[in-house]
Amino acid sequence: MIESGSLHFESLSFTGLAPGARLVVLGAVHGNETCGTQAIRRVIGEIESARLGIDAGTVTFVPVTNPLAYARHQRMGDRNLNRNLMPTRTPVEFEDRIANWLCPLLAQHDALLDLHSFHTAGAPFVMLGPENNGGTLEPFARATEETALAQCLGVHRFVDGWLDTYAAGVARRLAAGVSAREADVHYGVGTTEFMRAQGGIALTLECGQHDDPAAPDVAYRAIHNALAHLRLSSAPVPAAVSDTEALRLYQVTDRDHAGDRFFRDWASFDRLRAGEVIGVRHDGVPVLADRDGYIVFPNPNALPGQEWFYLARRSARV
Repeated sequence: MIESGSLHFESLSFTGLAPGARLVVLGAVHGNETCGTQAIRRVIGEIESARLGIDAGTVTFVPVTNPLAYARHQRMGDRNLNRNLMPTRTPVEFEDRIANWLCPLLAQHDALLDLHSFHTAGAPFVMLGPENNGGTLEPFARATEETALAQCLGVHRFVDGWLDTYAAGVARRLAAGVSAREADVHYGVGTTEFMRAQGGIALTLECGQHDDPAAPDVAYRAIHNALAHLRLSSAPVPAAVSDTEALRLYQVTDRDHAGDRFFRDWASFDRLRAGEVIGVRHDGVPVLADRDGYIVFPNPNALPGQEWFYLARRSARV
């Protein structure tokens, strides 16, 4: 077993001669999601060998954001780093120590590209933040800039509604008397939500299934496109993608018991019809789709009390 005391945090920054945007790129926030790590190290090699120039602004790369989970080849070290991300004076779990290092680093930048992958088969997609709003959950005023960056990354599917949906799940857990930390809306805050709270723009790019050999190339292309779009490099500004599909998350369903199982093997964005059986609870009660839509992030290995799958519907946003 890897001990946390033998680990360290690593970031590498490159600054151009001209002023410009400040971009931070993260890999391996979850330790078994390595496509971003591979892509980041490839881009770093290009910069160090002068095949790619950083002409303006600053780009900071974090190849392995969660070194404990990465060393163990698993999603988490002590807990999910991409939940309840905020500094604390009393770190207990290893991810608390990451947050105390990572959050100040994020706050030094204007934009975040967080590179992930997912459990089951499916096409890459990008997670957007909320539309501009003055609400209390996630107020935001830079949706146009954030969406423009998302449209240049090279993927055609856009998904939003994360924190709203998570908050609705929290309300349901509280109504059911659940007292775990998953029943706190702040537990839905990850890298992008923290970044937006600091005034920045932030995107999570889901590059494909964990072991998809194409996923590192999706991440690599996105880094190059982000550098060009933000004018950190002198490469031609990438055109916005066409033929887009926009979806909005609207419901999260938890796995309540280790005996809960899916009715079949689902992939993210498989279509659902109203009334279709998604899964079966351990006591035989079926879990049904409440409307026509899509399943997102189905996780057959979810721990009891954690997110089992999300549901999404079409959106006209992008």
